[in-house]
This record gives sequence, C-alpha cells and structure tokens, in this order.
Amino acid sequence: MWEDSVLATHYFLKKEDFEKIKSVVEHIDFNLLQVYCLLKNNQVFGFLGVSDQKLEMLFLNPLHIGKGLGRLMADFAIQNLECRQVDVNEQNESARKFYEKIGFKVVSRSEKDGLGMPYPLVHMEL
Repeated sequence: MWEDSVLATHYFLKKEDFEKIKSVVEHIDFNLLQVYCLLKNNQVFGFLGVSDQKLEMLFLNPLHIGKGLGRLMADFAIQNLECRQVDVNEQNESARKFYEKIGFKVVSRSEKDGLGMPYPLVHMEL
C-alpha cells in the first residue's frame, strides 16, 4: 500500500530516489512507532505511524484518496495520539494543503529530506 500511495502522490520523485526510499522503508522497525490501520471488512484502506507526537507517516490506498479517510485518520492521530507535528515534502502541495486545512502551520523548512536527498521538507505544527 505504501508503494501504491507514494506512486500516486509523489510524482516529483525520481525513479532511482523512489527505489532508495523504498529500500529504507522496507527496513523500518515499526515497533518503534505507534502504528494504526484503517480497516473495513478486514481490508486495509490506510495506515499511519506516530512517534513522540509527530505524524511520521499517513498513507492511503490510492483508490480511497479524497474520500475523507485521510482526515479521519489525521483526526484520530491528533485526538488520540496527541500528534502535533508533521513534515511534508514541499513539492507535495496537496498534502501540504490537506494539513493546513486541518490546522497545521508551517514553522520551518529544510532544503533536503531526512535521507539527505534534494526534496525540501516543510515542518508543520498545530
């Protein structure tokens, strides 16, 4: 699901950079995060991960993007997991607008992403 979601929303990634990110994601120890899945009829529609009040990931099955499920998941993270921060790729305007609509504000910016690649991040807080 992560791969499908990223391919549908992160159009700005170069193929080789996507592959590098994918190899890092495959080795994430999800036990270090609070991870929750959005399920319906035993089917996963999306998942999120939070660490230290920061939304580290929120991904939806591309077939369900734009149907209010991302908002449902973000509200859950804010209300139940005390999530107060999120980083967004600057090129991912739809994600930035999504988080702004929820109430997040840009507080700073980084020239590179967490892997040191040339994908600027905007750091947002409630």
